[in-house]
Amino acid sequence: MSLTIAEKILAAHAQAGAVVPGELIEVPIDFALGNDITAPLAIEAFREAGAQRVFDSERIALIPDHFVPNKDIASAIQVKMLRDFAREQNLRHFYEVGRMGIEHALLPELGLVLPGDVVIGADSHTCTYGALGAFATGVGSTDLAAAMITGKTWFKVPSSVKFVFRGKRRPWVGGKDLILHVIGQIGVDGARYQAMEFTGEVIDALPMADRFTMSNMAIEAGAKVGLIAPDQTTLDYVKERAKRPYQCYRSDPDARYEAVHEWDISQLEPVVALPHAPENVRSVTELSHIRIDQVVVGSCTNGRLEDLQQAAAILKGKKVAPEVRCVIIPATQAIYQEALRQGLIEVFVQAEAAVSTPTCGPCLGGHMGILAPGERAVATTNRNFKGRMGHTESEVYLANPAVAAASAVLGRIAHPDEVMTQQ
Repeated sequence: MSLTIAEKILAAHAQAGAVVPGELIEVPIDFALGNDITAPLAIEAFREAGAQRVFDSERIALIPDHFVPNKDIASAIQVKMLRDFAREQNLRHFYEVGRMGIEHALLPELGLVLPGDVVIGADSHTCTYGALGAFATGVGSTDLAAAMITGKTWFKVPSSVKFVFRGKRRPWVGGKDLILHVIGQIGVDGARYQAMEFTGEVIDALPMADRFTMSNMAIEAGAKVGLIAPDQTTLDYVKERAKRPYQCYRSDPDARYEAVHEWDISQLEPVVALPHAPENVRSVTELSHIRIDQVVVGSCTNGRLEDLQQAAAILKGKKVAPEVRCVIIPATQAIYQEALRQGLIEVFVQAEAAVSTPTCGPCLGGHMGILAPGERAVATTNRNFKGRMGHTESEVYLANPAVAAASAVLGRIAHPDEVMTQQ
């Protein structure tokens, strides 16, 4: 029986010859994770179930990344719950401030999630790891608690939808633009509880950072997972990081899909998602009249080194517009260190941007960049729902790092070429 990559991973873990969409299965997990918002609830459920020990102290990560460094007493208490539980259970993968990073950038960087894995996380953007060819998805805190106890979880096998990208990317067009284009075409529920599979010559040429961005935002189309089959680019990323064996899967050529979407993106230019939904997508050149108050470059979507390099290329020798504040957030400490070595941090500071330690912070309206009523932000984050980054009367525009940086310089939504031609 011909299977998609999602079906192959689930069938292998269920020890079944095949699985079919709609089937309910129980599978062992390879890795589970929670953060400082979701893990405290899982820990409480763990206690209420009467459990004494986690199933495997090597396969659970607790990462305080949302409200850290702690912004108030309540957030400090939440992180203390993680810290105390990690000590009690001898969890190897608890990462304290100064060593932690934004979870969905940190775990791949450390080689803790790998191709062919089944990974669950009490965070919706766990689907990021689909860029490695892993079946990775977000779950509720009680599901995380059950998995911490049993080492297993259950799924309804999703149907798969294939997205084929042909052509050649134009300058400044990256994974963020490709996934926003998809969401703009199919809507925020266009892949509801489905496995999105990204393929085609454009995907083959994408670096890992852009692949992570695309898989990260699969959930914004309602998907269960966002998968890219492993290739040499994947293996080059994984081979120096992997802490255990892994298995690569690819869809069979005649696998069955619920739908197939094909696009030639040769003429696609950078795009922006307008408030208040990721599906509200327009070309950046249509939006040059929109003035802004804040820019955020970072998050689990676009806080990787390549993202910072793009922003620095725009900001070098420039200044952030006087009426704009610009916040740069490297996704992990290792990314921060490499940005220091490459001189990117100096570029940002000289441009009069603020550089933060790794944190989810402003993405969820936590801290490090909250919006007041009537303010607008261009952000490389993944959601722009009403009130997402602050007051319900504020607005968030989603864009790639180059567009965000160009907008910071000009004080309005801008195409990167507008800034680069000024040099």
